[in-house]
Amino acid sequence: MRVLMFGWEFPPVVSGGLGTACFGITKALTGLGNHVLFVMPRIELSRPFPLLTMISASDILNAAGEKKGSLSQDSLLPPSFNHHLMLRPYQGTGQGGGEHPVPADWPVESYLAAGGGYGVDLFAEVRRYGEAGGLIAAGETFDIIQGHDWMTVPACVAARRASGKPFILHIHSLEYDRSGAAVNEEIFKLERLGMKTADKVIAVSEYTKTMITDRYGIAPEKVLVVYNALNRRKAGKAYRVLRDGDNKVVVFMGRITFQKGPNYFIDAAARVLKEMPEVTFVMAGSGDMMPRMVERVAELKMGKRFHFTGFLQSAQVEEAFARADLYVMPSVSEPFGLAPLEAMMYDVPVIISRQSGVSEVLTHALKVDFWDVDELADKMIAVLKYPPLAGELVERAREELKGLRWEKAALQIMEAYKG
Repeated sequence: MRVLMFGWEFPPVVSGGLGTACFGITKALTGLGNHVLFVMPRIELSRPFPLLTMISASDILNAAGEKKGSLSQDSLLPPSFNHHLMLRPYQGTGQGGGEHPVPADWPVESYLAAGGGYGVDLFAEVRRYGEAGGLIAAGETFDIIQGHDWMTVPACVAARRASGKPFILHIHSLEYDRSGAAVNEEIFKLERLGMKTADKVIAVSEYTKTMITDRYGIAPEKVLVVYNALNRRKAGKAYRVLRDGDNKVVVFMGRITFQKGPNYFIDAAARVLKEMPEVTFVMAGSGDMMPRMVERVAELKMGKRFHFTGFLQSAQVEEAFARADLYVMPSVSEPFGLAPLEAMMYDVPVIISRQSGVSEVLTHALKVDFWDVDELADKMIAVLKYPPLAGELVERAREELKGLRWEKAALQIMEAYKG
């Protein structure tokens, strides 16, 4: 099977779980003998494994020789354009997209890098990426189209129009997850268009499937649930000696946005510190709520026990998990949530929101309603105070992780390809 796959992220270009999932899915599909043509807005990558062809949408458009309205650097990017900007479709979407600075040491193969040829706002990028989709489909041989999330919908629709091939839309996150009631209507319309146009929709959890059917009016029989899995790697043994049994560390890792519930984490931390004043709390990540969260920590007078790290690269993420005694994900609405699985891989007990897809596959994680700060604080204290409880959670988690394989997800996706 030859799959024309549209995705906005692929390592090393990763700003969240989408890139991690695309890597896992693609590697597993190619491992099963499928040839994947993976289209990125812009790439500077060699082929990371066999049967994978990486395609740069900007190169295709430039090769097409577009004149007026070209995506060339000269015509669209202003002279003062910062080449360290990367448009992230999951931050600031409630305000119609936005530009987010990437740390200077981030290994950027940015969609907006010099010569990358993409516009300075997210919707312009999505539209032009869509135009490339039609051109690519007209020039390639493939059996099926697969897109990942709303940014790929125009490209997938154009590719289907050009080729007549079936189209599957893989939903990793919805605008209702990211923005609650204050949805961006343009994104919502694209999501609904994609799901109504697609021959099949893949959801990462039953939680997401319910949202798709209830809020977007998609027939339940059209939606297949395929759970995410874990990219296996060595779990940072070099850092393990840094874990201090006497000085407990609790970690929140993710975008500091409404969706992830950082305010609930901070309020629960304040309650924990009243009983365990030596605990250290770490909030790793960046996002639009970060300034407010810094102010909230100062207001609660716990700055000495609370650290904001900003965006972490992969090696820093590894070290943070290896140092942690507890990982907490208090998401308001989480389609799946890969971070708890990564934490468990480092033998870190986890507490997760019941309003998450990953709660459907984890039996031995502690679960809370995101809004119940008292219950969250009580469970944090229990794990930190009672080593046998933490040890039991870790031991059971090791068994659960064995069943979460991308190969299993790939086989389910291949069934969806068959119709």
